[in-house]
Amino acid sequence: MNPRAWSIGQWVTTACTLEVSIPKPGNVHRSADFSDTCFQDFLLSAIAIGPVFDATPSLALGSAVLRAVESTLQVVNRNTNLGMILLLAPLAAVAKAADGELTSQSILQYLENTTAEDCREIYQAIALCQPGGLGKVSKFDVQNAEPPEHILAAMRQAESRDMIARQYVNGFSEVLNFVWPEIRTHLMNGKSLVEAVIQAHLRSMHEYPDSLIARKNGEALAAKSAAMAGHVLSSGAVGESAWLKALADFDFWLRADGNRRNPGTTADLIAAAIFVGLVNDEIDLKRAWR
Repeated sequence: MNPRAWSIGQWVTTACTLEVSIPKPGNVHRSADFSDTCFQDFLLSAIAIGPVFDATPSLALGSAVLRAVESTLQVVNRNTNLGMILLLAPLAAVAKAADGELTSQSILQYLENTTAEDCREIYQAIALCQPGGLGKVSKFDVQNAEPPEHILAAMRQAESRDMIARQYVNGFSEVLNFVWPEIRTHLMNGKSLVEAVIQAHLRSMHEYPDSLIARKNGEALAAKSAAMAGHVLSSGAVGESAWLKALADFDFWLRADGNRRNPGTTADLIAAAIFVGLVNDEIDLKRAWR
């Protein structure tokens, strides 16, 4: 089957599968598991959510997020993909409704038209996942407060401390205007998808300190991780010995302290960006690994 004829759900599953298969520093991938989560958990999660996204946009945003989380939890015991689901749900709905055209304006319009029920179901999905590092906030706390009337109200409250919330507020600006263009530039320069994604991952961490690291460890350590990502980027050309050593050292540091430094939010942005590339027909799957 020609990938251009694939369904939205197939693109979602492919984006999530490609993301976890690429050896990004600090994340689970084909050669690195965590003590409580493994590569196969992410593969099963990617497969589980595909049929849910095929129902988008006939399925409202909240229902899509909640059903995707419920489908995931039927096959794994941990939160493997909440961030990805939150990002992919609006992207999938807009891509399907607009025949693949994804713009900040179309995404914001879609989000603005969501309802209080959507917000309630997204809160329910987040509570089911019990994501790490949420802490407590004074307003719209997902664990202890009633959800607001609109999901954008909650996301505006969280955007300063959560990069996924920021995407809801700014029309996925970082995904559309930074992360995906970084990947695309490297692909156009002849790099494999693996090389392109690793570089985009590093640049994203450097430019936008990972908000999961910040929530779990504090802003200072997140800033340190951003500086270390910058060091890898400046260490030499991709694939050269100095770059490989700097990347390995960075990966080792991120995996210390029980993987609490896992740049999970950056991985979620990468998955969303890969989805954009697939929808735009700008990723050649036949040469992804070469």
